[in-house]
Parts: sequence; structure tokens; C-alpha cells
Amino acid sequence: MDNVTRATFDEVMVPNYSPAEIVPVRGAGSRIWDQQGREYVDFACGIAVTSLGHCHPRLVSALTDQANRLWHLSNVMTNEPALRLARKLTQATFAPRVFFCNSGAEANEAAFKLARRYGNTRSNGRKNGIIAFDNAFHGRTLFTVSVGGQAKYTQGFEPLPGAITHLPYNDLAALEAAISDDTCAVVVEPVQGEGGVMPATREFLEGARRLCDKHQALLIFDEVQTGMGRSGKLYAYMNYGVTPDVLTSAKGLGGGFPIGAMLCTEAAAQVLQFGTHGSTYGGNPLGCAVAETVLDIVNDPAVLAGVEERARLVRDGVDAIGRRYGVFAPSRGLGLLVGVPMAPAWKGKAKDVVNAGLKQGLWCLVAGPDVLRIAPSLVIPLADVAEGLKRLDAACAALVGAGLKTAAAA
Repeated sequence: MDNVTRATFDEVMVPNYSPAEIVPVRGAGSRIWDQQGREYVDFACGIAVTSLGHCHPRLVSALTDQANRLWHLSNVMTNEPALRLARKLTQATFAPRVFFCNSGAEANEAAFKLARRYGNTRSNGRKNGIIAFDNAFHGRTLFTVSVGGQAKYTQGFEPLPGAITHLPYNDLAALEAAISDDTCAVVVEPVQGEGGVMPATREFLEGARRLCDKHQALLIFDEVQTGMGRSGKLYAYMNYGVTPDVLTSAKGLGGGFPIGAMLCTEAAAQVLQFGTHGSTYGGNPLGCAVAETVLDIVNDPAVLAGVEERARLVRDGVDAIGRRYGVFAPSRGLGLLVGVPMAPAWKGKAKDVVNAGLKQGLWCLVAGPDVLRIAPSLVIPLADVAEGLKRLDAACAALVGAGLKTAAAA
């Protein structure tokens, strides 16, 4: 077998990523090992994806069993895993209808296309406005980056889809002023993930629901990152008691196997009649078999209660580290999607903490330059939580020590 290293990336891959120097080759539970055999505690989950850890035995069993039965049909036919998963999702949520795809971006693309078609069927093409929020992230297709509205993701890709308005997040007055009968949808993350792990207020989401009802617009919740138990409920809308018309799900839905889903009301579903949208791989038997097992495991009161317990341990731990070294401001988030803002003197240095963590054998994430993001497995062993926090403490100690030495030398 040809030997490959991190340097191989720079030789053969499109340079749109800048991956870490380590190359993981094996994972088990909440630990991963690199090419040199070095072990890391995983507080990142592949960006909140491997929600039950690496190589969970029930997921491995579901995948291998299905792999020996049927891999692919396309949507010219349907398959049993897709129908079973769809039925379980509809039984567990507000939504009587499901569309399957392969990623969060595709789920959001489907939701936004549905919204435009919904508005167009109710007007002469006038009801097409989409309202989204500053610092949102909804994917990397042209439509989804346009709705996300972060300039760094849209610059150079113009012209962009139009009739999209961006407002301050959690600002109900701004939404009330902007929404109209020409609005087809309001799109919101219950917790902004890439935007700094910022939870919505209950007042904001309740107000958005009320305004959408008033103006006959769809309320779309992007739960790609918050869904499938990450928030401590199966979906984050359940924490708020606010029900959307459309919900998008991916990331943790497949526990690491690529799958996405758009869930919606009966009325919303009816605008996507035969031939209006599709996906060759959507509803793939392999992905659906794995996702059904993920859902069976996660949608358990004991597992969801465990998410809350682990979230308290993580947040108490990082807050204590923040007080000890002066590196972090108080943490925020919902369930095991934890944002740790950098203290004022450490603004812009969240990536430095990630890099220092890797040196100590810990994998974390950022949510922008000013926020450390922690999104471990929903079932991470408590001993691994403690070990991960110990390594984060060592990383911060090393950073602060290096900073003091630099200051002393100056």
C-alpha cells in the first residue's frame, strides 16, 4: 500500500481545507489514534457528527448487516431501511413527512427550495422573500451560503440568489419590522453553531412562530448541528416548545455515515410534487440502516438525560479552567454543544487553544476565532470527560506559561 501523510494532502487535494498535521487512522468510543499511534480524547466528534463515538458496535453491526443485503437502488424504487427510518422520525417528531438526502447542506437546499415553491404557489411570484440571520451557517451550496449570509463564504461566488434578508439574531423587533406577506420563510438555527454557539431565546423563537403564522410564512429550523440528541432533547425545538413547519437534520443523524433529512408538515410537503426535487443517493439503504440504529439509541430518556449530565460536567470544567488561567469567559450553549468564549485578552486565539489541545492529546473545535467549541459524543464515558478536561487544563497552562515567558522576554 502506498504510504500517505499529511504532506500528501498538499500534493493531491484541492487546497480549500487546511487540516491538522495529525492523520487519524483508528477510532474507538471517544478516543482516536494517529499514524504514530498517539492517542487523543475526542471533544469534537467530526464537527458534532460521530454522536455515539467512533465505531459504535451497534452501528457497525447495522452497517455490515445492510452491506450484505442491499447498497443502492435510487429513488426509482424505495427500500425498507428508508421507510423504517422515515416512520420512526415521523413518530418521534412534529413532522408527518420526510425527504432524505446526504448532508446538511442538501437538507437545507431542499428546505429553501420548498419555501420558494410554497410562496410561489400562494402568489403570482411575489411571495418569495427569505429572512435569515447574521452569522448563520446553513451549508456550502450557492443557495445555502447565500441564506447563511457570511461574507467570507460568498465573496467571489457572485451573483448570488436574491430576495434574502439578514437580520440580527435574537432581535424580535427587527424581525417584526422586516417580515411581510411577501415573506415565504424565516430560517433560524435554534443554536447558532458556526456563529459562536449562540442559543436563541425562547421569546425570539416564540415570536418568530407567531409572525410566520400571521404572514403565512414557513418557519424553518436548521437543526443540522443541534438535532439528534445534541441539545439534550431529540431535537432542540423540543427544548423551546416552539414547533417549526420545516426542520433539517444531518450530522449526528448518521453517527458518522453521511445522511441528511428534511422533516416537514403535510401542507409544506404537498408543494414538492412528483419531479420537483430529488436526490440519487438520498434514502440510501446503508445510511438509513445506520441512522435508524442511531435514532433507536439516542431517543431514549436515559441517553438524553446522560447528555444533560455530561453537559454540566463539561461546562463546570471549562468554566473552572477559565477562572484558573483567565483564558475563557463563562461558557454557553445547549446540551453537548458548548461554546467557550475567549476572555478579552485572548480574543482571536481560539485556534491557539485547539492547537495546544492537540499537543496534549485533545481534539476540540472553534466556532469562529473567538469561541472554543466542544461537541463530544453524547455517550462519552465520564472518565473521558474528566481526562479531556485534564488535557484542556494542561493546554491552557502551557499557553499561559508561554505567554508569560514571552511577556518576560519582552
